[in-house]
Amino acid sequence: MPWVETKSLSFTARHDSGDAAFAERTLDRMEELRLRLEDRFESVPGDVTVVVHTHPSLLALAHPFLPAARWSAAPAGRRYLAGWAMATELHVLNDPHMERRAAGDDSREALRGTAERLYAQLVIAANNPELPPSWTPRRFARYLGWAWLVEGGAQYFARQVGLYRAAVIRRLRESARPAFPPSRRDAVILGGTIFDLLETERGPDACERLALRLLPGGATPTLEAAFEARIGDIEAAWRDYLREIERPSPV
Repeated sequence: MPWVETKSLSFTARHDSGDAAFAERTLDRMEELRLRLEDRFESVPGDVTVVVHTHPSLLALAHPFLPAARWSAAPAGRRYLAGWAMATELHVLNDPHMERRAAGDDSREALRGTAERLYAQLVIAANNPELPPSWTPRRFARYLGWAWLVEGGAQYFARQVGLYRAAVIRRLRESARPAFPPSRRDAVILGGTIFDLLETERGPDACERLALRLLPGGATPTLEAAFEARIGDIEAAWRDYLREIERPSPV
């Protein structure tokens, strides 16, 4: 089938002709997200192209850092790395491949929102030049070091943190005690929990500060500045938060 273009006010999708419905739905949702993010960020890029791939191998060939990112993530998080953000393009898989990766309704919705999450990542990078995209080996290494912030911030600003609740519960029950902040292996699953806790503790403005200002010295001073608390107290609150998520809901 031939490649075609679908346009919206701010975005363009390039896709197989059989993926037109997916492209239209994706662009509509991205326009809604862009309007929300305009109220929170100084720079909200337009003229972004969404490239819809018909097979994971084509996506991987287009972006050599994606397989490395998937390899660095825990198996439970790899399913959600179904796309990659460039400076002016977002590359994602089409609906059939999202369906195959899904592990339930929330997982399916999170995967369908891959383009929105990647756009949120692009917006963060547009306002914080220390974070990718764009990509070089050095910036990919920076991504790995700050993966919990990049992935977690993208989930939070795309309003997707709740969609990872089942994955968080599975991670807590099946693996060892997670590091704080989450390691690069856990970043895709647990990164959003940091922002969700921060919004509860300090409000939305603190989440923007965390995403946009990396302090010298790494994660500890950056988190302490955002939470206005010592790192030990932040970690204790985070682990309480995770225990609350893991607790069975009352019948």
